[in-house]
Amino acid sequence: MSDAVVSPAVAEDEAALATPFVKCLVRLVRAHDSHGSWEGKSDAELLADFIITKEQRRAIPIIGDPDPDVLWRLEIFYAAVGLAIEERSGLMASPMMEVSHEGFGRVLFTAGRLVVLSKTLRDVHRFGFETFWKLAAAGTQLAGDAITAIAAHPEVARA
Repeated sequence: MSDAVVSPAVAEDEAALATPFVKCLVRLVRAHDSHGSWEGKSDAELLADFIITKEQRRAIPIIGDPDPDVLWRLEIFYAAVGLAIEERSGLMASPMMEVSHEGFGRVLFTAGRLVVLSKTLRDVHRFGFETFWKLAAAGTQLAGDAITAIAAHPEVARA
């Protein structure tokens, strides 16, 4: 028997799915499965809706109202960022998000009295990432930026 050759893209996806941020995101998605309908699905299948290729993104109109499923994925993504911040800093950092019906808004994370992350949201109806690796990198980067802010002002974050 010969070993199956794993393509670089598959290996990259597996590496991305093994990152702490993506594992946190998968835990959150699975926590919303109250009827057990996602039990048999792999992590890649659960997160498949977070992946939008360039062609898929181009097919989505520039102006549009966000779909409830897209808003749910957006909320889950930023909740996972908050959990990643909490795991790394020991401080609670919950997202406060406001999105208009047109798909524009802002998300803020606070720790104590410190705003550790502030991000403008636009084109929410096109929310998604090209690959699992870009999903992992985006979440890890946002959490890292918040951790940097906490490290710069620990007394305010712990107030």
